[in-house]
Amino acid sequence: MHFSVSFIRHTNLPCSSLTQSGAISPERALLLSHLIFNKIYLLIMKNHIWPGFILFSVFLAGCATQSQDTSETSDSVRTIPVTEIKPQHTKLHREYVGDIHAVKNVEIYARVKGYLEEVYVDEGKEVKKGQVLFRINNAEYESHLAKAKATLQSAIADAKGAELELKRVRLLVEKNVVAKTEIEVAEAKLAAVNAKIEEARSEKANAALHLSQTQIRAPFDGIIDRIPYKTGSLINEGTLLTTLSDTKNVFAYFNVSENEYLEYVKARGKADNKEAVVELELADGSYFKHKGKIETMEGAFDEGTGSIAFRARFSNPEKLLKHGSTGTIRLTNSVDNAILIPQKAAFEIQDKNFVYVVQKDNKIKTRSFTPQSRLGDYYVIKSGLEPGETIVYEGLQGLKEGATINPKTISLDSANKSASTVELTAR
Repeated sequence: MHFSVSFIRHTNLPCSSLTQSGAISPERALLLSHLIFNKIYLLIMKNHIWPGFILFSVFLAGCATQSQDTSETSDSVRTIPVTEIKPQHTKLHREYVGDIHAVKNVEIYARVKGYLEEVYVDEGKEVKKGQVLFRINNAEYESHLAKAKATLQSAIADAKGAELELKRVRLLVEKNVVAKTEIEVAEAKLAAVNAKIEEARSEKANAALHLSQTQIRAPFDGIIDRIPYKTGSLINEGTLLTTLSDTKNVFAYFNVSENEYLEYVKARGKADNKEAVVELELADGSYFKHKGKIETMEGAFDEGTGSIAFRARFSNPEKLLKHGSTGTIRLTNSVDNAILIPQKAAFEIQDKNFVYVVQKDNKIKTRSFTPQSRLGDYYVIKSGLEPGETIVYEGLQGLKEGATINPKTISLDSANKSASTVELTAR
C-alpha cells in the first residue's frame, strides 16, 4: 500500500492535466497509461502489493473516461449543409405511355364470294383513292348480270303487250262488245307487268353491284398493311383482305390521372395559349421533330383505373409514325410559386415524410410535410413547409431532434443551375 500511494504521488501526472494542457493527445495518453500499467503490474505481482494494484486500476479507468469525454465533446457540433426554401416558377414535365393511331385506318373486306384472281398491290405500298387493289373472279357475276338484263327486257316486252291489250279492250267497251269490267282486268294486268319491270331493274342493279364488287378499290389515299391471301385463294363474303391506313396525321391516346387532369385544366386556365403542346419520345429515346396538340379528351373517368384518356394530334408528313406503334407523351404544365425541396433532404417514417427544420439557435426540429407530387429529385410541397424556412439539405444520418449544428448554407438556385425557372420531369 505504501508503494502504490508513494508511486502515484511521485508521478503526479493525471490524464486530465496531460490532455488539457495539450502536451499529449488523449489517445497517446491512454496508450502511455497502458504501457506503465504493464510494468507496474509485473512489479505488483512480484511484491504482492494488491491494494496498490486496485488503486492504479481506478486511476487508469478514470484516465480512459476523461480521454473519451474530451474526444466526444470536441466532435459534438457537426457542420451540416442547409438550404432556404424559396418559391420558384416551375415547369412540370409529365410523361405518359401513348398509343399511336392513324387518323384514318380501315379494314378492307371482300363483299362477294369467289377465287382471288389478281392482287395488284404489295404490302407496305402507298395507294391512291379509287385504285384497284384486288380482283375476284367475276364470270359468275357477269352471268347473273346478263340474266338480269334479259329478265328486264322480257318484262318490258310484256308491259308493251299489256298496254296494247288495254287499248283493244277499251275499243270493245266503247262498241259495247265486252263489259266495262274487262277494262279493269286489262289495267290490273298492265300494273302487274310494270311491277315486274321494276323488280327486273332491281335485280339488274344488284347483279351489276355484285359484279363491281369483284374489284376492290382503295377508299382513300394510304398505306397497305399485310395481305394474308394470295392469288388463287378462295375468298368468302366478309373475308378480311387487308388494312389501309392514312398516316399523314396521327392520333396519340394517353391516360391521365384525376390529380394530373386537374393540374392540366388549372394550367390551361392561366395560360395565354389554351392549346396544350405535347412532345413525343420515340422507342429509341429520340424526340419526334413535330410537336402535337391536345385536341380533346373523353367525357368520363374510367372507374377501374381512375384515369381519363386524352387525344393529341401529330402531323406526320414523313410517314415515320405507323398505326399501332407506341411512344412516350411529354406534357408540360407551368406552376407559379412552387415550393420545392430535394428528396435527399427528406426521410420517411411510417409512410410519412419529414425534414429537419433549422431553428434560430441552430437547433434542428423534425417537421412533417405533405408532398403534392414527386418529380425528378424533388418534392413539390403541398403543405407543411413555408417559404423562408431553412431545412437540412443533406447529411441526415446521425442527426436527432434538438441537436445543435453548424449550418452551411447551400442555395437551391445553384443546385438547379437556374434562378428563374426549374424544369422537373416525372416518369
